[in-house]
Amino acid sequence: MPAHASYDAVIVGGGHNGLVAAGYLARAGRSVLVLERLGNTGGAAVSSRPFAGVDARLSRYSYLVSLLPRKIVRELGLRFTTRRRTVSSYTPLGDGGLLVGQGRTRDSFAALTGGDTEYAAWREFYGMTARVAERVFPTLTEPLPGREALRTLVDDDTAWRTLFEEPIGVGIEERFRHDLVRGVVLTDALIGTFADAHDPSLAQNRCFLYHVIGGGTGDWDVPVGGMGALTDALAHTAGAAGAEIVTGHEATGIRTDGTDAEVTFRTGESTGTVAARQVLVNASPRALAALLGEDPPPAAEGAQLKVNMVLRRLPALRDRTVDPREAFGGTFHIAEGYGQLATAYQEASRGRPPSAPPSEIYCHSLTDPSILSPELAARGYQTLTLFGLHTPARLFADDNDAVRASLLAATLAELDARLAEPLADCLAEDAEGRPCVEAKTPLDLERELGLPGGHIFHRDLSFPYASPAEEGGAGGAGGRWGVETAHANVTLCGAGAVRGGGVSGVPGHNAAMAVLGA
Repeated sequence: MPAHASYDAVIVGGGHNGLVAAGYLARAGRSVLVLERLGNTGGAAVSSRPFAGVDARLSRYSYLVSLLPRKIVRELGLRFTTRRRTVSSYTPLGDGGLLVGQGRTRDSFAALTGGDTEYAAWREFYGMTARVAERVFPTLTEPLPGREALRTLVDDDTAWRTLFEEPIGVGIEERFRHDLVRGVVLTDALIGTFADAHDPSLAQNRCFLYHVIGGGTGDWDVPVGGMGALTDALAHTAGAAGAEIVTGHEATGIRTDGTDAEVTFRTGESTGTVAARQVLVNASPRALAALLGEDPPPAAEGAQLKVNMVLRRLPALRDRTVDPREAFGGTFHIAEGYGQLATAYQEASRGRPPSAPPSEIYCHSLTDPSILSPELAARGYQTLTLFGLHTPARLFADDNDAVRASLLAATLAELDARLAEPLADCLAEDAEGRPCVEAKTPLDLERELGLPGGHIFHRDLSFPYASPAEEGGAGGAGGRWGVETAHANVTLCGAGAVRGGGVSGVPGHNAAMAVLGA
């Protein structure tokens, strides 16, 4: 980077959203510099080999793709594909369980509930969310609609009430009677969000909405080649278009008068300054405030335990009617009955780790064996990824290592209770003879990735419409594209933007559109 260089746009943070913005701006002929603090681009959307001597390339922090619009893939010419899982989910109960997918959903519901009532309610409910998804998802890459405009577009008073106005727990309890079915539905409202089904803030509703609208279908697909395949493709596209991407450069401050800006940074023992007409910040709102020297927004708190594993083989199940390849090929729910989720939330709210930690698991390598070396694939090795719920950062504050270890043990014990053999008997070992299992708490994610409080969405998600102040042109955070800040030439392009969260590229696209005056 030349000393005292000047660019049309400086992007702070080389995660996937920053790279999307870089790609669009560079392809539009703008001079672009991306400053990335870490030694590699990708942020949380990376692939790595965490276990020494084990050639398995894991999506280490983020796992599945739903919210990435094909529009972005197409317009940036990305060489990136996803693959549909053959099973949606499996939830064990005793020596049986509920399998959704493979043409067996209705029979599985009947065996679990003793009739077709719950299955009919399931079809009606997800038919409703599918209609909402078809209407709402395309708006994510358009200027931010107002609340009433989006309500008119949804054109379904029952859906609007259920998803946007009253706690999701009300709609679930109105429609479903079986505790396990209720729990499976509720989980989409809790992934990455610490809330009760009846939380009056509706944080759980916003989380649920983003989990069911992706791609206009709500499907969650496997990234072929791992999540790093996406960010590698984005970095290649941005670089080929002329964007300059530098790693090991940490932005330390932003000064702006609304027209011209300067970004200070450090790399190793050196510091520097670069001028820019526009600054796009692919970091959290709290990080943005710190860079600008402004008062921070309210603190965020993540609430998940992320666990990565490599297995020599999949374990046998207590439920002999389901092949392990089916059960782990979709989302495998553990301790996620409706009552169990409520109990876990109450325990964690009181400062205690859940006694029966709820979690969900899936096996990436069943859908995409390319993440395993040919040798491991031939030997039957598989990967397992676990996402634990209701484990807020506050639980780890006193002793992160000790609580991580005890919570991991309790979580795996819940999984073992659904298996016909101990998971430990199936775990692969690394080059030092250690089991291939690692766990990341919210505090680990904050330290390693800069996620505030380990919050994977940077802060609570927002509904995908403008606030009344934004509709009235009052300015401030949000604006026409949901990415504008109080500074005319500083834009938020990270997960904390309106319509942010997940591996979507939407904030990156929208920030680029705001800069380009679209």
